[in-house]
Amino acid sequence: MERTPIPVLTVPTAPYEDQRPTGGGGLRRPTALFESQRNYLPNFVQSLLSSVDLRDRQGCTMVVGSDGRYFSKTAIEIVVQMAAANGIGRLVIGQNGILSTPAVSCIIRKIKAAGGIILTASHSPGGPGGEFGVKFEVANGGPAPDMVSEKIYQISKTLEEYAICPDLRVDLSRLGRQEFDLENKFKPFRVEIVDSVEIYLNLLRSIFDFNAIRNLLTGPNQIKIRIDAMNGVMGPYVRRILCDELGAPANSAINCNPLEDFGGQPPDPNLTYATALLEAMKGGEYGFGAAFDADGDRYMILGQNGFFVNASDSLAIIAANLSCIPYFCQMGVRGFGRSMPTSTALDKVAKVMKVPVYETPAGWRHFSNLMDSGRCSLCGSDHLREKDGLWAVLVWLSILATRKQSVEEIVRDHWAKFGRHYYCRFDYEALEPRTAYFIMRDLEALITDKSFSHQQFAVGNNIYSVERTDSFEYIDPVDGTVTKRQGLRIIFSDASRLIFRMSASSHVRATLRIYAESYEKDPSQHNQEPQAVLSPLIAIALKISQIHERTGRKGPTVIT
Repeated sequence: MERTPIPVLTVPTAPYEDQRPTGGGGLRRPTALFESQRNYLPNFVQSLLSSVDLRDRQGCTMVVGSDGRYFSKTAIEIVVQMAAANGIGRLVIGQNGILSTPAVSCIIRKIKAAGGIILTASHSPGGPGGEFGVKFEVANGGPAPDMVSEKIYQISKTLEEYAICPDLRVDLSRLGRQEFDLENKFKPFRVEIVDSVEIYLNLLRSIFDFNAIRNLLTGPNQIKIRIDAMNGVMGPYVRRILCDELGAPANSAINCNPLEDFGGQPPDPNLTYATALLEAMKGGEYGFGAAFDADGDRYMILGQNGFFVNASDSLAIIAANLSCIPYFCQMGVRGFGRSMPTSTALDKVAKVMKVPVYETPAGWRHFSNLMDSGRCSLCGSDHLREKDGLWAVLVWLSILATRKQSVEEIVRDHWAKFGRHYYCRFDYEALEPRTAYFIMRDLEALITDKSFSHQQFAVGNNIYSVERTDSFEYIDPVDGTVTKRQGLRIIFSDASRLIFRMSASSHVRATLRIYAESYEKDPSQHNQEPQAVLSPLIAIALKISQIHERTGRKGPTVIT
């Protein structure tokens, strides 16, 4: 019996003025906005699809995945229906709609897709009262560059209609190919439901020595690990890769069922929210612990007794131990990259290794050009064009397997060789956007005034002399693109730094971040609490920004 072609409809709509993507082609808003505002999601999806030139869009392949948060399945259905109506030839979707951000990047690159759509709001809360997001990946598997984001926004402001096949239904649970005949289309529209883990796992097998990691987790000198997926997308990956493939006991993995509200906690892998992992690690039973955010690009590392490794130290230690990874032994190291707010710990390693360091604005999209042009091997890693939390965890396990030391011993050895960078980030979340804007505006005027140069601040027994200040500007060494106003920097004569930045992931409420860094070469001074060491710098930051007085806050929301 011949199938009746599915109708393709054109639906009139009215534009929204607030659909400017933040960093990397992403739109993040309260979930209630997507649910309550008429055509809010279809409008953005149409703008996103229309940003791809028609000749590139017709018949192309795209990848779709989500972190499993509330509203994801409804959104995936709309994305599928609209992709079909807009001439996409094939969609590759993770089973049950689940794909981590690194897995989407991996699949795009593996099958040479035109791009991908990820439904995630990263580490933000889920559920009806949480947040939802749509993120666009381009053909290299990385976040959309700023020019693509701007194109999406310009289209969204004048959008009058969108195309959709409302009768098209896909079974996300059934692996394999599903085909649909559409009205006025010569070729059927195809959807392929793939195993969420397999393609990504095969890539990791080519990078790491799985036998060495398996021996670390199962051999005579095995360590016990504790991995917290925080009820986000990483549950299936942790179980399949760390437990099934590498032999960690099943009870090593906790919170591995993806939940629409992430169990009621923000899926943010830090000491504030990953408290279950921290408490387990403090007991001393486990030698290595890690947590992941909702979509799998961020991570946290803990050692025995809850020894915390900050992300900047982690990057520097990974860089100093790349010889433990077969991939880097084979491919070599061409350069390192870090975002400007990240501590300068990586720079010390690069100097010893005699490789260049590229300092970029925050946002992974800025690394893509560096990696595609062969300039940069490590900012996470160049195996993908996204941050990859599980990759970082496997690097750490490889280092542990090779060096046969504990996490704490490896970190302290690193400090002894390169010095310790005391570093903290203080997040002031959910601020009124105008208030945050004026704080940053006034702060920029203050620190860029000539009278601020060489100013001295006395805090207790410490005297800090300003060496230079600026509003960070990045010139891409590949294509010459200039990105301005990426954060305010105060660099002191002792190389201490204060950085103020509005988060690129902010939505209807703003997040203002303050970063403090102080370098200590003397090993006898490496056992201090970071916040105690950095308290004079924070006192300066609070004094010149007046953030508490102007927001009514008594302190930051989160300290990492």
